[in-house]
Amino acid sequence: MGEKAKSVEEYLNALDHAYRAELDRIRALVTQLVPDTEETISYGMPTLKYRNRALVYFTASKKHMSFYPSSWAIEELKDQLKDYKTTEHSIQFTLDKTLPGRLVADLVRVHMREIDANRQ
Repeated sequence: MGEKAKSVEEYLNALDHAYRAELDRIRALVTQLVPDTEETISYGMPTLKYRNRALVYFTASKKHMSFYPSSWAIEELKDQLKDYKTTEHSIQFTLDKTLPGRLVADLVRVHMREIDANRQ
């Protein structure tokens, strides 16, 4: 992607069809779980905000995609993430090894709980 996207839709439109479909699936799961999210681009990544705070980011690169729920969610659910490459803030996945919907929902719920508790 040459120029920085100005919207989530613009970001997704620039992706390979298969990557776009997978990130659209995650986007739909999160917005179904949290219908009042706001879409924006933050740090060059599609971002879904909840209560005016970033709830999740998601992105695609050449060899994988990444999901950024929060370091708190990753730490709390690390046992469910042992089959994925993780960093403090992200979970990497591929088209061959996607994130199950239930896992995405669990990660989102943990981060929502922390935002609701005003954890900084």
